[in-house]
Amino acid sequence: MLTLREFITTYDKEDAIVLLEGKREVLDNDRNKLEALGKLLVTNTSKMIFRSGNATGADLYFSKGIFSIDSSRLQVVTPYSGHRKKSNLSNQTFSLSDIDLTDEDAVVFQSKSNKKMEKLIDLYVAGERNALAMKAAYIIRDTIKVLGTTEIKPATFGIFYDDLKKPFSGGTGHTMKVCEQNGIPIINQNIWFEWLKSN
Repeated sequence: MLTLREFITTYDKEDAIVLLEGKREVLDNDRNKLEALGKLLVTNTSKMIFRSGNATGADLYFSKGIFSIDSSRLQVVTPYSGHRKKSNLSNQTFSLSDIDLTDEDAVVFQSKSNKKMEKLIDLYVAGERNALAMKAAYIIRDTIKVLGTTEIKPATFGIFYDDLKKPFSGGTGHTMKVCEQNGIPIINQNIWFEWLKSN
């Protein structure tokens, strides 16, 4: 099992981007743990940047922990400009609205690995912005969080709060799968809860 010390030694380097995110539904008893992890990580590291999707639930609680110590080390990737603007605690925001997907073949291809969204992704990439096509924006955003773009650095590591009863489901599951497909290590709360216990 990866320890906090091993994680910091391996990943607290220049240009390291650590995903810190998860499910929108967070158990009441876990909310403080997500904030605590954000604080623990930003306090015990100096170089890594933390990336979120600016969603409700896990993303917000993790971000609150980072923000309370050093907001300059938090960045978010949003599905459109102004997404949850009042709740955005980041120092740096990348919006899908500002990204030219015609230059991002890998992002589009790997987004379409989510077969439920494949046709909607085609619509979105073709320029459609109706309510149906906008559902694809969230999956494309999730892919970009991992792969980056020509302007956004790729992720180095992923720390997730997953639904342990339905693991790898929904948008969080898509993000985790894209990490695995691209050799980016991931952990869930089974590991990082232990980090909190030992610190």
